[in-house]
Amino acid sequence: MKKIKNHINALLLLLLVASCAKPLEHIKVNPELFHASVDKVMEIQIHDIFSPPVASRVFVYPNITAYEIIAQNNDDMESFAGVINEFTVIPKAVVSDSINLELSALIAHMELSKSLIFSEEKMGVVQDSLYAEWTALNEAEFLDSKNYAFKVIAHVKEWMDKDNYNQTRTMPKFTVDTDDPSRWQPTPPSYMDGIEPHWNKIRPFVLDSASQYKPKKHPEFSLEKGSKFYDELMEVYNVSNEITKKGDDSEEIEIAQFWDCNPFVSVTRGHFMFATKKISPGAHWIGIAKIAARKSNANVAETVNAYTKTSIAIADAFISCWDEKYRSNLIRPETLINQNLDQDWLPILQTPPFPEYTSGHSVASGAASTVLTALFGDNFQFDDDTEVPFGLPIRSFDSFNLAAEEAAVSRMYGGIHYRAAIDEGLIQGRSVGSNVVNKLKIKLEK
Repeated sequence: MKKIKNHINALLLLLLVASCAKPLEHIKVNPELFHASVDKVMEIQIHDIFSPPVASRVFVYPNITAYEIIAQNNDDMESFAGVINEFTVIPKAVVSDSINLELSALIAHMELSKSLIFSEEKMGVVQDSLYAEWTALNEAEFLDSKNYAFKVIAHVKEWMDKDNYNQTRTMPKFTVDTDDPSRWQPTPPSYMDGIEPHWNKIRPFVLDSASQYKPKKHPEFSLEKGSKFYDELMEVYNVSNEITKKGDDSEEIEIAQFWDCNPFVSVTRGHFMFATKKISPGAHWIGIAKIAARKSNANVAETVNAYTKTSIAIADAFISCWDEKYRSNLIRPETLINQNLDQDWLPILQTPPFPEYTSGHSVASGAASTVLTALFGDNFQFDDDTEVPFGLPIRSFDSFNLAAEEAAVSRMYGGIHYRAAIDEGLIQGRSVGSNVVNKLKIKLEK
């Protein structure tokens, strides 16, 4: 009897402990966690100084991974399998496991992002804090969701590693042809080599090829007065001089600085040269996608959808643009103005280290704005605070397309692009963006 009594007492004690134990909580994922993850990637990109094309690659693969995980259980999100070039169906979540798909998507976004940046420890600090919190809330749900995330990451990495990026790391540097006066030459102050001359060999996402939207040829190179090319060169020179006379507080200078987004700006002080770190053009538009998602009260799925489709457009835009840049290999205004018009002239913005035609800002902005318009609608007013961390004021826009047009013309105000590169770049970018809209069947979020 004593043994039975002891067993009963032990059982009662276990039941008492169980009744007092804190019940497991479902781990809730909200859009702000995704915004925070994207912001962290952006912050690390600035620290690590990624070129604009490479930065676009760092954004797009984690976004696609998160999208595919959530799309399994969302009727409004169609899988990219068979639509994006060479992409196949991801492993499906096991129903019997306690997998939280939104949590898996967030974990996958952070983990894959971490593998694509240099300063992995900066992302690791954020992850460690969140992982500890989630473990305390519901360890089984966290571990099952994390394990599933890694299965999908492995699938995406296998596909990602076949995009020719690794192969381009060992390809030869760009050869400068100084005997041809129309060809691009490295520009001051750092005279860097041409960045990513083989980017057109990167596998595109929904483009048929890097040259699918090859722009029309730029005006024929000529330094004869009255020629189309000479007139465009003089326009850059004259506009810059007029803006400079107005002073640093002019609207044009504010616009140029707001859309500068040059990760390679170098500052010389005596014998020392150092870089001032800024976001890339694509990162600026990822920031605008975040602003639009927040303003429209997008849920997690809608937020991931916006980030992903915008980043696909930006990634294809850089592949398309860089294909033309190193085909036309056109000299920058700064070089010609210094050689032929005014040896002391300096552009308002520092010239980035790659050929002139077409304008990367124009192509990326045209593509991103086209996709964002399809997602959130035309006449979508927003206040762009993306550059506030860099000491620049908020600028307001009545539509994504108007923002893209300002981003494009900012390159003229900055003294780093001719008119044709701006106008044709926007056309090229909008063609890339429309292709993304059509291939991915983008429709208004709400």
